[in-house]
Order: sequence, then structure tokens, then C-alpha cells
Amino acid sequence: MAELLNWLFGQYADYTTVFIVLELIAVIFGVASVLLASRTNILVFPIGLVSTAIFVYLLWKWQLFGDMFINAYYTVMSLYGWINWSKNKRAQSVEHKPSNDANNVHIEHLHAGDIPILSALAAGTMGFVALIYYFRPVINNGFSFDGAVLGLHLFTWIDYTDMLTTALFLMAMWLMARRKIEHWILWIIADAISVPLYFYKGFTFTALQYVAFTLIAIWAYYEWQRRYRVQPRAAYA
Repeated sequence: MAELLNWLFGQYADYTTVFIVLELIAVIFGVASVLLASRTNILVFPIGLVSTAIFVYLLWKWQLFGDMFINAYYTVMSLYGWINWSKNKRAQSVEHKPSNDANNVHIEHLHAGDIPILSALAAGTMGFVALIYYFRPVINNGFSFDGAVLGLHLFTWIDYTDMLTTALFLMAMWLMARRKIEHWILWIIADAISVPLYFYKGFTFTALQYVAFTLIAIWAYYEWQRRYRVQPRAAYA
């Protein structure tokens, strides 16, 4: 048991207390935001903003630039999603009856018109993250080219996996902001991949967070399907 605990949490011996506390706060708010999303509760966005903002700072310090980019994007898309869900909630209240129900958000399925945007997001994201990792030696060298060695041969399997999960997460977040059920499928895939990835990177609390994310996302997918079946059939922009 002692060896297992040391394998899971031993890396934190070298961390400052502030970093450990910040990671725990980000994890707690992250799990809370996913639970709120599963209930189509608009508070998912302000709660999620706390988590993503902290992770942007931590991941910059840890030099995990792909992950940092994901969370920076989450921060921007959370603001967009907050506005989009608020408008949709108001539209439904006008169409049907006033409601203070935070879950009063209209859910939609993926449309053919969403595919080109998703494809562009995936291609642009993977290209951008690849560029960051290509110039990682320069970034780690204080943004100086002196003595820095560049090349695709320096990429590791972690880098390629990071590129994939970043693309999946960005597509999922965009679909979530647009209230599309299918965003949960992308979350499930990306979260499941992230569990062993973060364990390997040595961030146990974050890896455990993704275990919770995976389980919640599986349940939430079916919950959103149920809500879609019982909601009014009018569609909202």
C-alpha cells in the first residue's frame, strides 16, 4: 500500500504547498462544472471558469503547453457558452412561460453544418499544438534560438497524444457551448485517454479528476438524451 501511495502521490513531495492547493481547487471546481453540465445548469460556465483559469497558470508553470492551450480555450468558450445558454434560456421563457429553472436550456443534436467547423477546429488545433511543441526547445531556452535544436524527431508519443486530446477537447467544448448532445461522446473519448496520460505525467489529482470526468460524461450523455426526448420540440438558435 505504501508503495502504491508513493507511486501515486510521491511527485508532490517536490511541489510547493501553493501548487498542490491550487491543483486541488481546480479539480474540485472542474468536477463540479461537469456535474452542472450534465444537468444543463448554466452555472457550469462560471464554476468552470475558476477551474480553467487556475489550470492555465499551473500548466504554464509545468510547461505543458498543449494542455495550457486547452484550458485557455475553455476559458474563452466558457464565456461564449455562458452567453449562448443565457440567450437560449431567455428565448424559451418568452416562448413558453417565465422560469427561474437554471436547467431550462434547449438541447440539440449535431447537424451536418457543424462538421466543417469541427474539422477546421481539429486541423487548426493539432497544427497549433504541433507548432508549440516544435518550438518547445526555444520556449524552454527562454525564447532564445541560441543552441536550441528543432525537429519533428524530438516529438514523443506524449506530444502526439496531447495533440489528439487537445483537438477532441476543443471540439467538445465548442459543441457544448452550442448545446449539442454529441459533445459528451468526445468528452468520454478524450477524458478516457487523459487518465493514463496524466498518471504518466505525474499529476495524480488531475488524473483522478479525469476518471471522474469519464464516468460523469457517460452518465451525462444518457441524461442529455433523456432531456432531449422530453423537452419542447421547438428549436432555438
